[in-house]
Amino acid sequence: MNKHFFMEKFIPFTISDLSKITNHRSGEVKFGEQMLTVPKDSDIKEFIKTCEPQFVLFGIPEDIGVRANFGRPGADSAWSSAISSIANIQHNRFCKGYSILVLGQLDVAVEMEEIQHLNFHDAANRKRMSELVVQIDKEVAHIVTIIVKAGKIPIIIGGGHNNAYGNIKGTALAKGKPINAVNFDAHSDFRILEGRHSGNGFSYAFEEGFLKNYFIFGLHESYTSKSVLKKLRDLEDRVQFNTYDEINIRKEKNFVQEMYLSHNFIKDTCYGIEIDLDSIPNIPTSAMTLSGFSVEELRQFIYFFGKHNNASYLHICEGAPSLGHEKNNHLVGKLIGYLITDFIKAKRDSQ
Repeated sequence: MNKHFFMEKFIPFTISDLSKITNHRSGEVKFGEQMLTVPKDSDIKEFIKTCEPQFVLFGIPEDIGVRANFGRPGADSAWSSAISSIANIQHNRFCKGYSILVLGQLDVAVEMEEIQHLNFHDAANRKRMSELVVQIDKEVAHIVTIIVKAGKIPIIIGGGHNNAYGNIKGTALAKGKPINAVNFDAHSDFRILEGRHSGNGFSYAFEEGFLKNYFIFGLHESYTSKSVLKKLRDLEDRVQFNTYDEINIRKEKNFVQEMYLSHNFIKDTCYGIEIDLDSIPNIPTSAMTLSGFSVEELRQFIYFFGKHNNASYLHICEGAPSLGHEKNNHLVGKLIGYLITDFIKAKRDSQ
């Protein structure tokens, strides 16, 4: 049954898909030559459980949650850019391609087709967008549950940040208890429960009991509403945050110290690492910014949080290569490749 479930709303990545995107070069070994895919006609669930790799990679090529949240479309393009870059990372003593199983991508073609004819300024259309997000939530949660139950670590490439909900729910269901999350983000994504979109994945997960403690790292003060700040203050036992402005502008707080403090808040149980690329300047995203943390700080952050045994998944979202400069639209995928290898190295170094 699960094989059919996957086949229905999931497009498995094949060995020939990998070969097509790997630039083979004499004397070099690339990730694309070493990563695993699920063999044709295998039971996918069984294969995830018994295969060697610790990390299971899959993509969610949608931007429906972003559109429903008045964002610019384009986040659906990150998966193809990322997997092409990952396939061409060098397999060497620093990081091994065979530690990754490339599972494939969620099949959202029907939903993406429908969204083209919807206008987010229309209330009825926006309601339909939310319904489509809920459908995707179910699929994401199901896949994440299967991966985590198999004892593996999902690496999820979005899509919009709406998918945090499915990641949190799926991990919580697999673990049989609520989990924690740390979110490296310019926004809280803790907005009101007004129908699902990319701005309320965490508030829905919190409300429904899948999310226990939540830390937002690097909020942008100018882009967080008064009502959200009040809600965060009311819930400060379980939801905490720091701001980018406190750390890098006013220097009231120290980046490394803040990583330790936020880690203390979530480390006692399994936690997800959520990365919104709109926190990094000049990265094409639905809410692109010119001010924010550096790529180096983000990489340090992922390595720091990935090193703990309770780090249960990595989600990188909101990257939108199709919004980038035509000549450099591979750079989002390349950045995602760096972040994934940092996470894998962190996990290796924690053992």
